[in-house]
Amino acid sequence: MLYPKEDRAARKLMFACRNCDFIEDAQGTCVFRHVITRVPIEQTLVSIDLSSDPTFPRSKTMCPQCGHMEAVFFQSRSKGKDANMKLFFACCSCNHRWTQDTPGTQA
Repeated sequence: MLYPKEDRAARKLMFACRNCDFIEDAQGTCVFRHVITRVPIEQTLVSIDLSSDPTFPRSKTMCPQCGHMEAVFFQSRSKGKDANMKLFFACCSCNHRWTQDTPGTQA
């Protein structure tokens, strides 16, 4: 396995083996790149089973998909300039998600 090594005299990046004297020039100057993408919290909640989480408050709201009369709700946690204060609901029976202002739409 080759590890990054700096040749200070020549001011270039190289890869060297720690077990032998093998050294080769690096093709670029980037050793490692970690890209972080920001995903809004509303998109990450799609895979979470909200109805089994006891920390979410419950409401006697009718689900527009199955008609069940219990849903958990939470507020948007977006912190952008366009963030609004709408509520997101999730049915405790079928896990359908909708918003307060547009019933029947998938959140």
